[in-house]
Amino acid sequence: MKERIIIISDLWGREKSEWLINYTRILEIEFDILFYDSCELGQIDVSNYTQENLHKQFISGGIEKAIDKLVESEKQKVNILAFSIGGTIAWNFGLKTDNIKSLVCVSSTRLRNETERPKGNLELYFGKDDEYKPTVEWFENMELEYEILSDKGHQVYCETQFAEHLSEKIIKRHHNNGNRCTSNSKKRGLF
Repeated sequence: MKERIIIISDLWGREKSEWLINYTRILEIEFDILFYDSCELGQIDVSNYTQENLHKQFISGGIEKAIDKLVESEKQKVNILAFSIGGTIAWNFGLKTDNIKSLVCVSSTRLRNETERPKGNLELYFGKDDEYKPTVEWFENMELEYEILSDKGHQVYCETQFAEHLSEKIIKRHHNNGNRCTSNSKKRGLF
């Protein structure tokens, strides 16, 4: 039986998520995938489908609604891949529930406002040209594994090459974590 991974969309939700196929076609080999539309989780009115309108709704209560809905829906520890606002939702889900096995966030710029981190394996990716990415000091204070991608902006996650590389990395890490003898074995140079 495959392990589950949940994917949480960016603020556009399902409507503008055609790029997700670049992740799912690789990840579905190893995982059962469950997709969450951030707009649906946050009960966002998409009748005025502009970035400004969606963002305003998320900031004024939509993020909290989305977190609560995710807490209600996910009762077990999960692997999560989340994009932009989806990463903020996932992060806070982890703080509320302690139900994160692994969390990979891409371009989740609102995390820069967080002061505590959830438990679990956390990995963050940001484009170097994303003006709202957290500072290096924030990453170090939070003791996070992260990567800043040269010559990339906020929407790096929509790029096919990045999607394929990250999906393969997630699968490889999943295999390595499942087959590891002890958590420190590689650090000690035993293998």
